[in-house]
Amino acid sequence: MSAALETQGLTRRFGAFVAVDAVSLRVEPGARHALIGPNGAGKTTFVNLLSGALAASAGQVSLLGQDVSAAPQHLRVRLGLARTFQVNQLFAELTPMQAITMALAERAGLGAIWWRPLFGMAGLRAEAQQLLDTVRLPDAARHQRTASLPYGRQRLLEIALALAMRPRVLLLDEPAAGVPPADSREVLAAVAALPRDVAVLLIEHDMDLVFRFAERITVLAFGAVLADGAPSEIARSPAVREAYLGSTEVAHG
Repeated sequence: MSAALETQGLTRRFGAFVAVDAVSLRVEPGARHALIGPNGAGKTTFVNLLSGALAASAGQVSLLGQDVSAAPQHLRVRLGLARTFQVNQLFAELTPMQAITMALAERAGLGAIWWRPLFGMAGLRAEAQQLLDTVRLPDAARHQRTASLPYGRQRLLEIALALAMRPRVLLLDEPAAGVPPADSREVLAAVAALPRDVAVLLIEHDMDLVFRFAERITVLAFGAVLADGAPSEIARSPAVREAYLGSTEVAHG
């Protein structure tokens, strides 16, 4: 079976600096896969290469068995890849229902008329409700201005917007970043409950979240793969512990 997402020797150089160094990674269909590493390990650069936001200096990216190494971002989205960002990119004045419906209308080629009695567009409205159910956004929050929502709920909305593209692979770049610890559990629960037809690659600093979520973990250090395996293997790895400078962050398992 083809991988949901796979890289071979993926490399990105900025002049003499190698930010991502020949990374080969395989994300299986339906996977719950985490990518971790110390600050500066190259995680976000790697995700930018996967999404097409950056061009690779060398190597290959395959999405659902198709080589997308030279494909622009919008084509990768059409082929089934979606992502979120470390910093939310939301429409602050829209409500979650409006934002999701706009995304669905755009996907359906109706972007220019999304604002019309959209409330008469029963199909879009029902799908928007279903997506907000999927990420467990409370009913009371769905018709509030996005800017007024707690940050954790804005994160849930961003995940729902990514899901509106009907991805087969979802890249989550630090979805709990900036979210208070109490609310981060809500975000993790929503991610863990995503349908299994979506493979998830999670980039996250919070090791507690990582070890509760991931079925497989890849560790980057200095832009290269340091370790790859089940969470119990990663937790016991001396090399991973050394990369984290003896931090207890990886003392799980």
